[in-house]
Amino acid sequence: MKYLSILTIAPLVGALVVAVMPRSKPTLAKQVALLWSLGVLGVAIASWFAFNAGDGGLQLRESYTWIPAWDAKFTFAADGIALVMLGLIALLVPIVILASWHDAEGSRRSVPAYFALLLALEGTMIGVFAAADILLFYLFFEVMLVPMYFLIGSFGKDVLPKQRQYAAVKFFLYSLVGGLFMLAAVVGLWVVGGKTFDWEMLVNADMSTGAERWLFLGFFVAFAIKAPFFPFHTWLPDAGGAAPAGVAALLVGVMDKVGTFGILRYCLPLFPEASRYFAPLAIALSLVGIIYAALLAVGQNDLKRLVSYTSIAHFGFIGIGIFVFTLQAGSGAVFYMLNHGLATGLLFLVVGMFVYRRGSTLVTDFGGAGKLVPVLAGVFFFAGLASLALPGLAPFVSEFLVLIGVFKVNVTVAVIATVGIILAACYVLWMIQRTTQGTLNPVLSTVDGMRRDITGREVLVVAPLIALLLGLGFYPKPVLDVINPAVEKTLTHVNVVEAGK
Repeated sequence: MKYLSILTIAPLVGALVVAVMPRSKPTLAKQVALLWSLGVLGVAIASWFAFNAGDGGLQLRESYTWIPAWDAKFTFAADGIALVMLGLIALLVPIVILASWHDAEGSRRSVPAYFALLLALEGTMIGVFAAADILLFYLFFEVMLVPMYFLIGSFGKDVLPKQRQYAAVKFFLYSLVGGLFMLAAVVGLWVVGGKTFDWEMLVNADMSTGAERWLFLGFFVAFAIKAPFFPFHTWLPDAGGAAPAGVAALLVGVMDKVGTFGILRYCLPLFPEASRYFAPLAIALSLVGIIYAALLAVGQNDLKRLVSYTSIAHFGFIGIGIFVFTLQAGSGAVFYMLNHGLATGLLFLVVGMFVYRRGSTLVTDFGGAGKLVPVLAGVFFFAGLASLALPGLAPFVSEFLVLIGVFKVNVTVAVIATVGIILAACYVLWMIQRTTQGTLNPVLSTVDGMRRDITGREVLVVAPLIALLLGLGFYPKPVLDVINPAVEKTLTHVNVVEAGK
């Protein structure tokens, strides 16, 4: 079965189907989008069972002729790292669709357009992770900006129109500039790599040290902007703060992982010497991001911007996990990518539920909300604990693996990163205390939405994420068995796998 091409094309077809539905039938558009995304989830589950977890190489390969003169093909393949991210996308999109049931209401744009854009975003994100042709990867890397741009610029409801348009343009321009760096590197790689875009052939290409380092920088800058790493991070708080909560969950929970995935799939195997050469710089940027973003998060009054800053700090942990080149840290970094998507996705969605009820994203407009919506406040507390990597929850396992792997190589880096964990506890717990605990803000009692605790639909939204965070926290083996061989294979390309054992 052609799993990866189906996973890529099906959401795009669904987007077209939903887009042509009449604006007068918004409920039908929502239902079709939800059912279509559940069908994609079913194919993703089938691909998981078809995957050989013990093989760290690319599997489920498909290749179709595209541009023969350039040796460019529609080639799809996945290793364990890509498979985990494909599963995360397929899981989060139906959850986000369900969570976003009322997000497009009151917008000048049509409801079908909103949910069509969500499906289009799903298809393009899947294409990025499934592509095994460099040019095809670049194509999806750029095209996925389009639905996200319109989702932020047209459907953001919690900020003024000028603010969301500014955030959308800033997101687009940052990503576009990064894409231009990558395009130059893609062309250069085609020239020095034997005039092919096939990943498996380029891995074995022979290139000079100078060419390798320049090409590495072209890819790394694009991926560092996408992740984002410090100092390329400034677009994320604006975009995360302006986007609807469900869209922000996909932006931070999945789309940003393209950056760290790209480093693992392209920078390390294709440019091993340059990866080792620039590793100290990448680790330094990651450490600065951990501390800097944590300090900025503490001072935020906007809930969605606060959660966005926490994600920048988390990406710092993923960065050091990748560039210390140990098996434990690398596996922890990939597992962190999955767990961050689950935990931060849950946190954004719950924040969206609070914002929908209160009509405000400001922390100071809440206070004591747990007295009115105790169950929703409890879910918010759980999401916060998952974000700060409480033992017993899945993010703790990934964070622990990263730190153990880092300690083997550089104790100083590990100690500085640990300070970030302490700061994470501060900004998360303070956020929860200011919104749901303490004295009840009298204004909340007059807000109709704050009198309604978690609904049945919202239970369906949060329940799968809570179950996975708990289940993978106590038994991460099924996922780590898929991740470990792929990470070991990647480190073999960098010629440092022995450090991880």
